[in-house]
Amino acid sequence: MMTLIVNGVPHQLDIDPSTPLLYALRNQLGLHGAKFGCGLGQCGACTVIVGDKPVFSCLMPVAAIGTRSVRTIEGLGSTDKPGKLQQAFIDKQAAQCGYCIAGMVMRAQALLDRVPSPTDEQISAHMEPNLCRCGTHMRILAAIRQAGQPA
Repeated sequence: MMTLIVNGVPHQLDIDPSTPLLYALRNQLGLHGAKFGCGLGQCGACTVIVGDKPVFSCLMPVAAIGTRSVRTIEGLGSTDKPGKLQQAFIDKQAAQCGYCIAGMVMRAQALLDRVPSPTDEQISAHMEPNLCRCGTHMRILAAIRQAGQPA
């Protein structure tokens, strides 16, 4: 039995410790925001925040999480009440097909948690590991800039 704290809620899971976090989130907890993209940690569709760092959940075994908390897109807001960053992605129409967006939002959230008003250079460098095949990178960057502006 393992305990995972996901979006502030502890969960007891009877799961093989080598199971990738992505599968625990999707299959055991029913959290489908993080997507399986490549399974190799090369696209970022599965990005979640573990502790305070964005990670590729397809590569991280649940045993490696330890006592750190896990945040997923579901923990940032809802359809009715999106979080500030989610609203910025909506405002800037940053999603086209939507497959990469949860991972993009989570990587961006990790940056904004650490650097509330990042520079364009910081945003670009931080977001580099995540890929968008539709090519909405400019709108994604604009959304992060908007979310980073003081209220």
